[in-house]
Amino acid sequence: MSYAVPSSGHRPVKPFWPPFAAGVALGLVLLLTFVLTGHGLGATGASTRLAAWLGMEVAPAATTANEYLGPMTEGGNPLSSWISWQVVGVAIGALVAAFLGGRLRIQFDGARSVGTGKRVVTALVGGLLSGFGARVAAGCTSGLGLSGAATLGIAAFVFLGTFFVFGLVVSRLVRGV
Repeated sequence: MSYAVPSSGHRPVKPFWPPFAAGVALGLVLLLTFVLTGHGLGATGASTRLAAWLGMEVAPAATTANEYLGPMTEGGNPLSSWISWQVVGVAIGALVAAFLGGRLRIQFDGARSVGTGKRVVTALVGGLLSGFGARVAAGCTSGLGLSGAATLGIAAFVFLGTFFVFGLVVSRLVRGV
């Protein structure tokens, strides 16, 4: 196995895993998650629970009365859900993997071609639209796509097809950003 050695004297950058091996590992993680927690993988549910927690800190009566956020507050702290801890674990795991792989750094991909400001705004708008779409669809690419497809949910396959079609169209529209 060869490593790229940066000239800056930082840690050598390890190559990414082969896609097939990464896919098999992801499938095993998904299976283990179902076995250990009774749930599949997910991500955007944690941001919704974070919104419910923030709502309880700022306006508890309005949050409790809210049809969408209220049920998340009934069991106590909305952040005590399994999905919150899963997202924390994913973030810590990604940080450790990036460090061990020699890839830990702060950077804005694409900032050189369009400028940092436009790149940040485009990324934020894209993230907000993806998050809104995930909430409307009742799941994100990991929750609905991976976990839903693993259980052969029809909605998951509809979501994945739609997600990829729109992803291809939008990538053509914002090419270079």
